[in-house]
Amino acid sequence: MTNNSSVKLLNYQQHGQGEHIILIHGLFGSLENLNMVAKRLSNDYCVTSVDVRNHGNSFHQQGMSYTELAQDVINLLDELSIDDCHLLGHSMGGKIAMQIALSNPQRVNKLLVADIAPVEYPPHHLTIIEGLQAIDLTKVQKRKDADNQLASYVEDTGIRQFLLRNIVINKQKQCQFKCNLNNIKQGYQQIMQANFTQGGQPFTGKTLFIKGGNSNYITAKHQNTIATLFPNAKAKIIQNAGHWLHAEKTVVFNKIVTNFLAS
Repeated sequence: MTNNSSVKLLNYQQHGQGEHIILIHGLFGSLENLNMVAKRLSNDYCVTSVDVRNHGNSFHQQGMSYTELAQDVINLLDELSIDDCHLLGHSMGGKIAMQIALSNPQRVNKLLVADIAPVEYPPHHLTIIEGLQAIDLTKVQKRKDADNQLASYVEDTGIRQFLLRNIVINKQKQCQFKCNLNNIKQGYQQIMQANFTQGGQPFTGKTLFIKGGNSNYITAKHQNTIATLFPNAKAKIIQNAGHWLHAEKTVVFNKIVTNFLAS
């Protein structure tokens, strides 16, 4: 991919053919998080999975407002000559997708939001950020070493395993973080907010919110806000699934997504 302008472009992977759909991961994640969704969708669609700035193999740059994160995706769409597409975002990626739909509605056909609402959330990742920054990478020879250090900050083994995917071996055979923890920490308040900029209009395209039955990220008190910003929204609940609904109930999640896109 060549890019002669000064615009930095997100890292991405593209598979399949057909209508375009963009997949956007959540906080501390990477495009790999949605691989099982991408694999299923690539049978019928051209799937572009992205690494959000300061995550995965994308560029590191200060600023984590949803206006900036949405513009990063728009810049990539422009580079790839994608005039319009479906959007699917999980968690923080869902907020990015919502921002794109509100600010650039002509670029979005159908919007799918996985387990997040267009509201502000309390800062519940601060201990995670503190724990990740406390890891002494010079004492890490295998992932278990980092896991032992992180355990005093994060009890849940599954969450630790997810977070520690960010540790990679560089060319000097040293451990380092793929994500830019400093930029994420600096922009964390922006990530928790929901200051969506819109052209004064709600997004009237077909929208689906998919909620994990055991998750409290979307609740009844969010319905009015969702209806105001996305008046054509519907909801599906995946029972016995938490915030990581696409990983916990992959088959059900993929069926809901493909049915909605085909409807």
